[in-house]
Amino acid sequence: QVQLVESGGGSVQAGGSLRLSCAASGSIFSISTMGWYRQAPGKQRELAAAITRGGTTNYADSVKGRFTISRDNAKNTVYLQMNSLKPEDTAVYYCNQEFLRVNYWGQGTQVTVSS
Repeated sequence: QVQLVESGGGSVQAGGSLRLSCAASGSIFSISTMGWYRQAPGKQRELAAAITRGGTTNYADSVKGRFTISRDNAKNTVYLQMNSLKPEDTAVYYCNQEFLRVNYWGQGTQVTVSS
């Protein structure tokens, strides 16, 4: 059974940085695509960044050049480094693990960016 535990959220001023971490249990981490999704109040959940088992990354246009996703297969952990944060980045950030079209989700961590 896969469990995902996020950490690293918090409050920061515009222009600041945060690093999110997601620790996964189970044995399929290294062969899964990992992603960070976010959901702002009143909006649909959207993909912020993803990384495949081979290390290929994909970013939403709104975060390109500011966010970096990475993974450490030895630690079963995926990271999201967020720089130059903007108030519009405020959302609950969810870790996602996808394997053979089955999706697992973390509980979410709040990121609040004040102007």
